[in-house]
Formats: sequence, C-alpha cells, structure tokens
Amino acid sequence: MYRIISFIIGYLFGGIQSAILYGKIKGIDITQHGSGNPGTTNTARVLGKRAGIIVLIIDIFKAIAAVAIARMIFPSEDILIGLYSGIGAILGHSYPLFFKFKGGKGIATTAGTLIAVDFRVFIIAGVLFLISFGITRIVSISSLLLTLSIPILLIVFYCTKDYGIEVMILGFLITIITFYRHKANIKRLIEGTESKLTTKK
Repeated sequence: MYRIISFIIGYLFGGIQSAILYGKIKGIDITQHGSGNPGTTNTARVLGKRAGIIVLIIDIFKAIAAVAIARMIFPSEDILIGLYSGIGAILGHSYPLFFKFKGGKGIATTAGTLIAVDFRVFIIAGVLFLISFGITRIVSISSLLLTLSIPILLIVFYCTKDYGIEVMILGFLITIITFYRHKANIKRLIEGTESKLTTKK
C-alpha cells in the first residue's frame, strides 16, 4: 500500500508544470515555442536564463517535497518510499493529469528525487552531467548519461540490502523513462543534428 500512496503523492506534485505556469505569467505558451517541451532547457531558450533557473528550482523542489511528505507518512520505508514517490513525480512531470498529459522530460525532477533519496547518487550523477555538458554543451546527452548512471550507483550502494533488487529495478525504471522521453533527442544525436544549449540573457 505504501508504494501506491507514495507514487500518487509524487505524481500529484510532479504534475505542477512550472514552465507552463511561468510562461502564462509572461503571456507565452511555452509549448508553442522552441522545442515545445515545457522544461528547463526550452524555458531557458525561449524566456531566458533567469526563467530557466526558476523553472529548474521549482521542478527540483517539487520532487523533494513529494519525497518528504511520503516519508512523513511512511517513515520506516526510507529508500523505497523515496524512489516510489520520486518516480511518481517524474511521471507526473512527464504526463501531467491537468495539462492533457503533455509535460517535460523530467530531468530536473529526477535530480530532485536523487537529492531527496540519496545525496551520494545525486553528487556522482550530477558530476557526470556537468562533465558531459561542459564537453558537449548538449543537455540531452548529458541527461541520458546522468540517468544511465542511476541504476549502477543504486546497485553499488544498496546491493547488499534486503530490498536491493527492488531498488535496482526502480533505478532501471527511471533510466527507461528518461530514454523513452528523449527518443526524439536520441534520433537527432544519432543523426548529428541535436542542438547545443544557447540561451537569452
């Protein structure tokens, strides 16, 4: 039962579409500009770096809030509660109920989940993202590398636990979600046409 409730909590928080809401405040439908993706990268491209940072922070903290609330309800199921509510937030962000199931790709929300679940995983995965982005300036490939590292790191840190297999499966699920949401980006990466990040001031 705690798995389902934690997932629902995460999904509802994840459904808060900060990019769409911020765009409406500015009189812009973010889904009709740039790539059309209501996430940090497209917001930064269309509305500027400051807007991108605001959306990034909100999308990170909505996952942290979801995990925190789920843990308050089920304090004895630490890592699993965090992962179920975090995955709920990622899917809620990607397929929001109140925005016709059209959301972002969930990288900032994934980062928030890692921060709340295991800061060690966040730091290592975050460093991989930054190194990749510093070299390529391509957000998508850096995001894919970040999420690809998640199940590996979870295996390293939790393989000896009784719930290690479940943790590993959930880690792979996060990776699968990310790769599916980035399928168009992967196609462009293969074709060599994926754009680098440039933003307004």
